[in-house]
Amino acid sequence: MEIVVTKKCTHVVPNKERGGWDIRQSGSERSSGHFDNKRDAEARAREISRNQETELVIHNKDGKIARKDSHGNDPHPPKG
Repeated sequence: MEIVVTKKCTHVVPNKERGGWDIRQSGSERSSGHFDNKRDAEARAREISRNQETELVIHNKDGKIARKDSHGNDPHPPKG
């Protein structure tokens, strides 16, 4: 039996049906919040990510990953 560990992430993604931006947890179909602009969605997602110690993944309007920010147990923290 193989054990698969999935890393929990908080995503800021565009909402194609309603417009604006959603916050989603990895593996979840439901949105954790909907915002008219990306800046507000990102600020709230950062709070959630810090509280849950997850990786924050910010997507572009086309859905591709723009950047990531780790708020959890980072296996490769930066030195300094």
